[in-house]
Amino acid sequence: MAKYRMVRTDFWKNPKVSEEMTPEDKYFYLYLLTNPQTTQIGIYKITKKQMAFDLGYSIESVHSLMERFINHHKLIRYNPETRELAIKNWGKDNLQKGGKPVMDCIYSELKDVEDTSLIQYVAEGIQKQEIRSLYESFCKQEEMICSNEVSNQEEKNTYLEPECGENDDTLTHRDTRRGQKENKNKKENKKQQQEALNPNIEENPDIENPLQNNQKDVKEIVEFWDNNGFGFSNVNAKQQLLSWLDDSSFLQPKEVILKAMNIACANNKRKLNYIVGILKNWENESLLTVEEIDSYHENQKSVPKRRQSTESFQAGRDIPSRFELDLTAGEE
Repeated sequence: MAKYRMVRTDFWKNPKVSEEMTPEDKYFYLYLLTNPQTTQIGIYKITKKQMAFDLGYSIESVHSLMERFINHHKLIRYNPETRELAIKNWGKDNLQKGGKPVMDCIYSELKDVEDTSLIQYVAEGIQKQEIRSLYESFCKQEEMICSNEVSNQEEKNTYLEPECGENDDTLTHRDTRRGQKENKNKKENKKQQQEALNPNIEENPDIENPLQNNQKDVKEIVEFWDNNGFGFSNVNAKQQLLSWLDDSSFLQPKEVILKAMNIACANNKRKLNYIVGILKNWENESLLTVEEIDSYHENQKSVPKRRQSTESFQAGRDIPSRFELDLTAGEE
């Protein structure tokens, strides 16, 4: 079901908006307030790639706008590890009414927030005490956990990290969960393998940086999709396919995705599930580069197949070699 987000008309009367923001800033701020990922609590998960896709911007432009809103306007915070974004004045503009349905919704969404420092950040702008207290209850739980961790650190005579309340706008929360660590290790291993394929990437100044490469990869895949009949308006399918650039184990994700799309075209199966099926099969076979995929299929072709005998079969019975034909046999 579609969600509806309304922006108060006094949005345009806010001096910070009318006097300090450029037209591009205003457009970006409206997007942050009304995009489909927004929640009731003003904290939601979103990637910069998603923002770039929705807005029609490059990832570099989105990165610049994010830095501007974090460090200059000071209106948002973003955790790049959990991919959670928090809007500072959300509570002031959107959380003015309480009641059980609203409180239940807020509680349900607060439970899913991974970086609890973002909860405290939004809570500071909430004027209704009932709702603010609910936010702060989650912060107190986190402070107790943090305090226990600091005590354990002291006992082991190891260095102490910053206190729970000290969080920079662009830094992630210190409480990293196990799943996040596993994903980080997976990405690091993938990066090491990619560097093994391109050993001099950091020393060679002519090689483009990863951000530019990622932007070009997205553009190339989207153009191939649009130009080969996969469905120009099927935005959701494109987004799911693009997720394979970051979330797969392929060492050459763009090249592998394009190869799968070419196979889909050749078989006239221009559907996302067909492409994903190919990609999953390759991952299951640990085929992580185009070269490994090509080699695997070449080996499959070289396996001898059963062939029918080339000997010809004659109809009827063979004539004995010593048989002599006598045309007068049986005559008197």
